[in-house]
Amino acid sequence: MKAEIVIDKNQVISDIDDRIYGSFIEHLGRAVYGGIYEPGHPTADDMGFRRDVLDMVKELKVPIVRYPGGNFVSGYNWEDGTGDKSKRPKKMELAWFSTETNEVGIDEFQEWAKRAGSEVMMAVNLGTRGADEARNLVEYCNSETDTYYANKRRQNGFEKPFGIKTWCLGNEMDGPWQIGAKTPMEYARTACEAAKVMKWVDPSIELVACGSSGPGMKTFGEWERTVLRETYEHVDYVSLHSYYGNADNDTPAFLGSSLIMDKFIKEVAAICDEIKAEKESDKTINLSFDEWNVWFHSNEQDKRIERWQVAPPLLEDIYNLEDALVVGTLLITLLKNADRVKMACLAQLVNVIAPIMTETGGKVWAQTIFYPFLYTSVNGRGKALDTGCVCESYSAKDLKEIPYVETIAVLSGDEKQVAVFAVNRSLEEACELQFHLTGLEGYKPVKHIALEGDDLKASNTAQEPDKVTPVEKQLGEKVVLAPKSWNMILMEG
Repeated sequence: MKAEIVIDKNQVISDIDDRIYGSFIEHLGRAVYGGIYEPGHPTADDMGFRRDVLDMVKELKVPIVRYPGGNFVSGYNWEDGTGDKSKRPKKMELAWFSTETNEVGIDEFQEWAKRAGSEVMMAVNLGTRGADEARNLVEYCNSETDTYYANKRRQNGFEKPFGIKTWCLGNEMDGPWQIGAKTPMEYARTACEAAKVMKWVDPSIELVACGSSGPGMKTFGEWERTVLRETYEHVDYVSLHSYYGNADNDTPAFLGSSLIMDKFIKEVAAICDEIKAEKESDKTINLSFDEWNVWFHSNEQDKRIERWQVAPPLLEDIYNLEDALVVGTLLITLLKNADRVKMACLAQLVNVIAPIMTETGGKVWAQTIFYPFLYTSVNGRGKALDTGCVCESYSAKDLKEIPYVETIAVLSGDEKQVAVFAVNRSLEEACELQFHLTGLEGYKPVKHIALEGDDLKASNTAQEPDKVTPVEKQLGEKVVLAPKSWNMILMEG
């Protein structure tokens, strides 16, 4: 099989916002306790953060991390995670039926983010709370005034503001599973009033309005239109959430998941532009795909978890090679839509549907999905190029014309490197790439990294942490993608 890859330096989709490589830490399962935070661990730093986990997060170059939820935020009182730890209340956490100790809150997390080299994307509770609590939190985090909540931060030991610039107006408020779920208009009005006062407190912040919890929601479309009509003047982004799975063990269809993501992105972008035209506005609302990943492996085991534990092992999907290929195609799809998707969050970062796994008190290791995210994050910065790919395609389930090769090229900021990311979806055939370059004459492949293997179900564990790891391919006259493989080809002039 052959694929012709057409790369034109002048065919730019967009500059890539680095925040497209964001992630997510929710107070859920072992993401916080036993994940990023474990005071008794041999690698714990002065604040109880696991340095082994921090090192892996820094390796991924995650520029922004969404916090503290997720479903968790819709029942969360942010004040519970501030001040003297000995006085913080233990609470029944109703989103995940766990006990929340509140040992970690915004006081600690903003410092963890600094140590990880990341910014915080802070979510406010618009489920059980509203505009008043949201504006107070902005004051606590960002204000230098001689006023109550800014002074409360100072009393808690933080003289300088945290400087959090990106804020989510609630989480998945259309979902019946959500604490304080709302109709489109109920949420739209709540979000509008919260956004208004939050920006009055700090006009420099950017706000993300909740979009639908997925393209299959009954109110999809109606939700976005209603919310944007009410909030357009106050918000900067609308969110998208979507997870992908292979519960039916239909690998060809699962490998086509990125086509579903691409359609979702284009539909939401079109709605944003529809409301822009309706309002005769000069402002473009961009997209924050702030929850995306593969998620299905842990569904059955999670049903057996006993309620009200502290940090139970929830949503601990063990990812395999097949999942890594899908994550690779989803990253490519986000880059193909870099003109509208300015932020995205791989959900989540540690233990909970995550690229990084830990043993409490023990080891840390990389899951299979760590690797496509790592190489794309490190090398996929600069300009996304509108990359043509002529290859054979196939159909599976409801998806038609799934190209065997999914690819995107990224031109680095200094224009010294082109990174080509490519997934060969064929389960049996290798694919030879033929490059056609315009404006990049003289550029040739200098490195080929691949994640491949015979067993699509192979995964990494604490006992075998390197079972599925990338290999550097020997470069010859031709670049060949192995069957069922994720690839990065670096080209230099």
